Amino acid sequence: MKIPSIQLMISKGMGYLKNPVSRNVMLIGVLTMIVKGFGFFKETVIASTYGLSEILDTFYIAVLIPNFINNVFLSAIGTVFIPNYVRESKVSNKLGAFQANGFAITLGISLFFTVVSVLVTDVYVEFFFKGHTDIYYQLIKSQFYYVVPCIVLWGISSLISKLLHLNNEFVIPVMSGILIPIAILLAILGLKDSAPELALALGTLIGSFLQLLVLLVFATRKKILILGVPNFKSENVKLMFAQLPAKVSSGFLTGLLPVTDQFFAAQLAIGSIAALNFGLKVPALLTTIAIVAINSVLLPFFSKQAVQSEKLAFQSLFKILRHLFVISLMATIVFIALSNPLVKILFERNSFTAESTEIVSKVQTIFLIYVPFTISGMVLVNFLTSINKNNFMALVSLIGASLNVVLDIIFMKLYGVYGIAICTTCVVIIRFLILLRYTIRLNNRVNRE
Repeated sequence: MKIPSIQLMISKGMGYLKNPVSRNVMLIGVLTMIVKGFGFFKETVIASTYGLSEILDTFYIAVLIPNFINNVFLSAIGTVFIPNYVRESKVSNKLGAFQANGFAITLGISLFFTVVSVLVTDVYVEFFFKGHTDIYYQLIKSQFYYVVPCIVLWGISSLISKLLHLNNEFVIPVMSGILIPIAILLAILGLKDSAPELALALGTLIGSFLQLLVLLVFATRKKILILGVPNFKSENVKLMFAQLPAKVSSGFLTGLLPVTDQFFAAQLAIGSIAALNFGLKVPALLTTIAIVAINSVLLPFFSKQAVQSEKLAFQSLFKILRHLFVISLMATIVFIALSNPLVKILFERNSFTAESTEIVSKVQTIFLIYVPFTISGMVLVNFLTSINKNNFMALVSLIGASLNVVLDIIFMKLYGVYGIAICTTCVVIIRFLILLRYTIRLNNRVNRE
């Protein structure tokens, strides 16, 4: 009985390897694991150097707005760009103009938000993070001014990466991500004695610049960049613009979750923000490996399938969803069982004490629960984006953001920093269930037609 079972498993495994979509997802997953593994090493160095300290808290606040802008506005442009770029390729050979549209919009929005961030940072920091010393605020601002130019660099890099993914070029876009942790490590090594409060921000800026440079050179050599004169009259450009407000709104509201969490964490003891961020490292590693692969492969894949046949696209979606949820659930159970030893091995040294390990491991366990729902939810988001259902996702994000504020207030009072983690996990699971129910209804509607 065992031999047929093993043969069946081998046969299925070989089938996955022969499938180009599965093969690309696994390739990117492995490459992302390498990059994130190096990034994790960087985090252990940061933990050893800074511990749960004021410098680390202020750095996380300094990068909060640039990361928010990148994840909300710049990511939205890229995700609505791809499906409509695919549609444009079916009806026109003027893709250079469409590319130019994407870069013009990305650059314009990046520069706008860079200027706005610089203008409002003083008011924002002192209003949202009240009750701290002048040194605390100065640490935030000094690091912020090094990080804020990354908004433009990240925006252009993201769009180039998506064009490379669309042309089945996956290795360089993923591996270029290793340049940021390398730059941060070198900055810590060079500045830990003279200017430790600037090392993280300066390393982030240098690494982001090098990443853009590598992507630009590679895309040019592969002749993937074919920029023309922008043309905003194309029907697919108009459709992209029509979808952009909903996608931005969805990303904005989703991006409010970590901002809200850090806002409430800042009202707790010093080190609470750092505890949340360290508690997120392992869950983020698991989800990022999957999400990078999913975003890189499945958005172009679903976009192409949806143009050919929506019914076929739905069939592919549910098959992928079942497999990913089971695999990610099994991985999550293993990591929950090993939560405390993992934190101890990865972070407990020098300024990161045994007490820090106890706090962070509990936060990490709570966050790990949402891993299967985050990964599966991102599959649904990519699918719904590919068929331009961004309006509903904006509504779901509004529900999630509102619920997050209410639950943060309730759970923070009951459980402190652990309550903030519980809130986030609950919101992620609820959002996934709403998106799944909506997608099933869409599928039933397509099958009736």
